[in-house]
Parts: sequence; structure tokens; C-alpha cells
Amino acid sequence: MTIRVAVAGATGKMGKLALSLVEGADDLELHAALSSKSELDEMLGADVVLDVTHPAASAGIVEFATGAGIPIVVGTSGWSADRIAEIERFVRGHDEAGAVLFIPNFSIGSTLGTAFAALAAPWFDSIEIVEAHHAGKVDSPSGTAVRTAELIGEARAAAGPVEAPHADQRARGQLVSGVPVHSLRMSGLLAEQRVVLGGDGETLTIAHSTLSPSSYEAGILLALRRAPEATGVTVGLGALLGLELPAAVATAETAASAATSAE
Repeated sequence: MTIRVAVAGATGKMGKLALSLVEGADDLELHAALSSKSELDEMLGADVVLDVTHPAASAGIVEFATGAGIPIVVGTSGWSADRIAEIERFVRGHDEAGAVLFIPNFSIGSTLGTAFAALAAPWFDSIEIVEAHHAGKVDSPSGTAVRTAELIGEARAAAGPVEAPHADQRARGQLVSGVPVHSLRMSGLLAEQRVVLGGDGETLTIAHSTLSPSSYEAGILLALRRAPEATGVTVGLGALLGLELPAAVATAETAASAATSAE
């Protein structure tokens, strides 16, 4: 079956990449390429919408798609846990609402880096995130950093919040789920993230660098192909990759508890 795709944000870098991927895939067909001048009803008739716009436009696009019963893949940053929860409540309360897949980062490597950080989080009390993007990125912290911090916070539910001394000082970064996040926006970069975890006498750094937009291709295709059959709200590419983060974290916490008991 051919999947008809509407791309919102088609004139941007990610939008152009998505258009080329749809054109090159035998099972995908371009239904509509939407720019800032397009009418949202151009999405009607699509099997899935890909939103790669900007934070100011994304909310309206998601609202329209879900209300029209069209599954949507959201690759736009700026969606916090609270805003996603609002969408989840709407979708849950309307049987005809379209599914929503929030994908902060389409890179498989980045997704694995976030999963590794969540897995390690219960073992370290000092954790901070440094993310860096090109100067043209309009939002900060990045959606990837926000998602990473939120998963770290969830993973540390039993261990308690991370140590973040002097968090009242602006230079200490923005607290997201209790984790300090520092954002760089500068020329010469595409995207990278470092999660630094500190313990007694050691640090662990989990780093990922995006060297080319081609790193997003596999994730975009995976999300577009899964969205038509999706239900409800899905957050993160990890769910599509089968990364069972809660189970992995629970295993780590159980091991930590066992180690403490053994002492």
C-alpha cells in the first residue's frame, strides 16, 4: 500500500530532505508540500502529515491534523511534556482523532545516546546536558535535550533529583526535570549533545554528533511508515525502535538496590 504524505515546512532544510525521501521511496507518495503560505486543509486526504516547521506554527498544524483524524509525525522542537500531555488528553478523549508521534530527533544514534543516558542516570547524582546547534536554530533548549532530561528525571524517580548546585544563577543553565541544560548556538555546527554524569572519582560522558542531515533519513522513513497504523500519542523514536527504556531503567535500579543491600 502506498502511503500519501503531506509535508508541512516543505521549504525548510528538513522539509526538503523529507520531500527527497518521499520521492525516492516506492511505498511513499507526496500528497502535499505545505509552506507558510499554504492552507492547512491541503493536508486533507493524506495518510500521514510530517510537521517540520517551527514552534509557533506547529501547535496549529497538530491541532488541525488530529481534529481531522490524520496521523501526524511531529519533528518540530519546542514541545514540552506539559504541552504533549494536553495533546494526549485530546486524542484520548476523541475516538476519531489522529495519532501523534512526537520525534524530537530522527537520528538513531541520538536516540540511542538518550537511552544510554537514561539507563546510566540512577547510578550518578551529578548530571548535566550540553547541547550545541547551528546559529539558525530558533529554540533552546533543543527538543532532544528536553526529552533526554525528562527521561533522566523519570529514571531517577526512586533515586531522587540530581545534584544541581547554584541553580539560581543564570549561567548554570535551564533546569529541565531538575537537570541543568546548557545550549550553544553558533556557526560551524550542525547538532551535538553531551550528557555528563559525575560520581565519586569519575565522570561518564555520553556524546553524539550529527555530521550530516543524512543521519535523519532512516528515522524519518521509519516514522512515516509506522504512523498510519499508530494510535494515541507516541514520544520519541526509541518507541519505534523497540527500546524499552522503562524496563531498562527498572533493571538498573534493581541492580543498584541489590548492590546496596549486599554492602
